[in-house]
Amino acid sequence: MRSSLCCALFFSVAVQAETLSVAVAANVQFVFDDLKATFKQDTGHELQASFNSSGKFVAQISNGAPFDVFLSADMEFPEKLHKDGYAMQAPKVYAYGALVLWTMKDLDLQQWQAALQQARVSKIAMANPKTAPYGREAMRVLSAYQLEQSLQPRLVFAESIAQTNQYIHSGVADLGFTAKSVVLSPEMKGQGKWLELPRDVYQPIAQGAVILKHGKEQHAAVSQQFYDFIYSAKARAIFARYGYILP
Repeated sequence: MRSSLCCALFFSVAVQAETLSVAVAANVQFVFDDLKATFKQDTGHELQASFNSSGKFVAQISNGAPFDVFLSADMEFPEKLHKDGYAMQAPKVYAYGALVLWTMKDLDLQQWQAALQQARVSKIAMANPKTAPYGREAMRVLSAYQLEQSLQPRLVFAESIAQTNQYIHSGVADLGFTAKSVVLSPEMKGQGKWLELPRDVYQPIAQGAVILKHGKEQHAAVSQQFYDFIYSAKARAIFARYGYILP
């Protein structure tokens, strides 16, 4: 009798477990592994993530991509989705991202402005400023130091932070602008050299989350559960470990 009851309870839990489809800004890629594991441990629900630039996700969601929750790299893109009726509420900041310079080469990043202008630095990687907030803010840094024009021929634009990281890590680019969360991740920690850039020369990278229309219609309870989890003490501790500034 007890065995049958246990089986019934297990079957009930298994049936109730759901899988959410989450659109995740590429800078959150490494953090998401920890978020996913903790959320599953706490709730039993699975998270299936897709990683890309925030701007590309807006285009996909607007064209009917069935994502339930969107973790953006800024506030503007999820605000647009809310305005256009694809998100159920205005975005709320879950973390502030920090911008770093990262290289696998023997470059003195303490003198980072000089390093960018060295003759042997021919390729500088960053995410596409039109679709990736970290790329947009990297360009703001160059503009603040009046380096934008002189370095333009050396800039290599990637589709997202993830591709930017590939360019830097593989040595295709001599150095590049990426998220602090990347260089602090277990996968990348201790590889190459990095320097956090002055925060007063670019806009704070406020990253917002929204429950999307598909999530509200198809997985309302679990979408809300994951959204609430993002702002919980457990998730905040994970974001902090990866160098994010908490709101």
